[in-house]
Amino acid sequence: MSRVCSVCGKGKMSGNTVSHSNRKAPTHWNANIQKVSVVDEKGTVSKKYVCTRCLRNGAVQRKAD
Repeated sequence: MSRVCSVCGKGKMSGNTVSHSNRKAPTHWNANIQKVSVVDEKGTVSKKYVCTRCLRNGAVQRKAD
């Protein structure tokens, strides 16, 4: 599964997990990506991977069921 949003380009983020004793260990976080049916400007329906922030903000128009 692709972990990159097709609308905004949000993807994997990396950083460190910091313990109570301040030791650092590298880690990563995946974006919350969902596969949804999207209606484009021409009216065609296609499936795309979209992050939940783009879904919530209305950056894409979902297909009505």
